[in-house]
Amino acid sequence: MERTHSSDVPPPLSEPVPVLTAYDDGVTAICQLAARFGPGLWTAQTPCPEWRAADLAGHLRCVADDFNEYLDEAPVSRYARLMATGAHPDTLGRKLARQNAVELATLPDAPPAEHIAAFEASARAYAARLPAVWDLPHHQYRDMVVTVAGMAGAACAEWHLHAFDLARALGEDYRPHDPAEVLACWRAGMPHLPLPAARPGWRGGLAVRSSDPWHAVLAASGRLTGAGRAGTGRVPALAGLARLRRPWKG
Repeated sequence: MERTHSSDVPPPLSEPVPVLTAYDDGVTAICQLAARFGPGLWTAQTPCPEWRAADLAGHLRCVADDFNEYLDEAPVSRYARLMATGAHPDTLGRKLARQNAVELATLPDAPPAEHIAAFEASARAYAARLPAVWDLPHHQYRDMVVTVAGMAGAACAEWHLHAFDLARALGEDYRPHDPAEVLACWRAGMPHLPLPAARPGWRGGLAVRSSDPWHAVLAASGRLTGAGRAGTGRVPALAGLARLRRPWKG
């Protein structure tokens, strides 16, 4: 079985405040962007051609609820059991894709704005639970234990990436206030999706041909084109913390 190389192990997210500040920024960005979608705009295409903004609103609600479920049942949640298999990221992605498709299909019909409101309530409730259990184990992938702090980092990265998706659906760009913190969050929470070709000299090592930490996150999540520009292409949602290749294909 492949193992995570020791040099790839990210530093722990020991301080809750920077992570939770970036997390809150991501939730706020999603809500502010969503507020700009009128009824006709919710059909706008996201960076993934097969998903519309309305689909993403429902997906956000599902994933925020999933994070709370995983924390309720840590370290033996269904997510922990899946990650404990140590499967290849592509295999994890396919399984998570099926999970997310089922959750979205069974979500009660509601206006996208209602899904966003439910997302915000669930995401903020999740954040309020984290400091008391920050250092406890959440799950393990191969030889790396991901703590509750690491999973909080994964959630933080997820919100900012979906804020990017909503902004692109509006024809705009998006950049978090603290991209270096979002990069650190990705690395701590996504050991199964390491940054490609890390460079020395940046916090936690930096990937891609750019020295921009936000571009590193976009690249690791599949949201950076071969030309090094954020835009359409193979742009999956994290969807429960994995890059999805099917049916999310550009």
